[in-house]
Amino acid sequence: MKKILVTGGAGFIGSHVVDNLLKKGKAVTVFDRHVKKCHKDCNLFLGDIKDKESVFEAIQQNDGVIHLASLLGTQESILEAHKFVDVNILGSLNVFEACRMCEKRAVYIAIGNYWMNNPYSITKRGGARFALMYNKEFETEIAVVRGLNAYGPRQKIVPVKKITPTFIMAALKGEDVVIYGDGEQIMDMIYVTDLAEVLVRALLMEHRTYDSTIEAGLGGDETVNDIANLIVEISESNSKIQHVKMRPGEIPGSVVKADTKTLQCVDYSAEQMIPLRTGIEKTVEWYRNHMED
Repeated sequence: MKKILVTGGAGFIGSHVVDNLLKKGKAVTVFDRHVKKCHKDCNLFLGDIKDKESVFEAIQQNDGVIHLASLLGTQESILEAHKFVDVNILGSLNVFEACRMCEKRAVYIAIGNYWMNNPYSITKRGGARFALMYNKEFETEIAVVRGLNAYGPRQKIVPVKKITPTFIMAALKGEDVVIYGDGEQIMDMIYVTDLAEVLVRALLMEHRTYDSTIEAGLGGDETVNDIANLIVEISESNSKIQHVKMRPGEIPGSVVKADTKTLQCVDYSAEQMIPLRTGIEKTVEWYRNHMED
């Protein structure tokens, strides 16, 4: 497999997947609606995941696809359910159908908090179930990788608020680190380059795991409070921890954690991954050097 298509390849996780594939000597094409910046060694296919014809054309031209394109957000998604269905469900079905017709292998990224009742979680869970259905009914080879809470360089702070960049930027500025709820939610974290490696292995390896989900995480028991305190410590910040009301679409006391045994099929393990402290140190340093960005 030489030519790989990455939908959403200009995004946070996508950019690291592209880096990984290029290091492995693959020819990479990024599929995106409006890419302002793209790796200089990549091809670019401008298209919308909701457009069946452009999705079919792009997949037909490549040997396999890592499908990352989606709308993100929890609280942000509550009032825009239709948009999330259009992109995360119907857009993904366009990818799956093109893979079926062109007989191409694919990877679909699922999410950690798939059971929460917000349009993002609901539609991403729906996409994962459709992928497994296609494998069963049409004998497609669409690996489903449940990416836990990815963090690391290049993750945007806005418009969707993610835990790591939000906490780090507050700590670096000496502002309060705001936690929604009591902070006792368990949040399994994975450094983005490790997630990228799992996604790429799920595409390239002959693992034959197309009837279940591969879960990419460390399997840790750290809480949101633990992560916030670690970030404040590593940032050498005077920031205080502030607890506020839980956001709509989220659940108090949630446990988002990977079953690391599922990684065996791609010959990877939590022990090979970057530990949380090391990853946070790398990430804090990156944001410190990119404050003006």
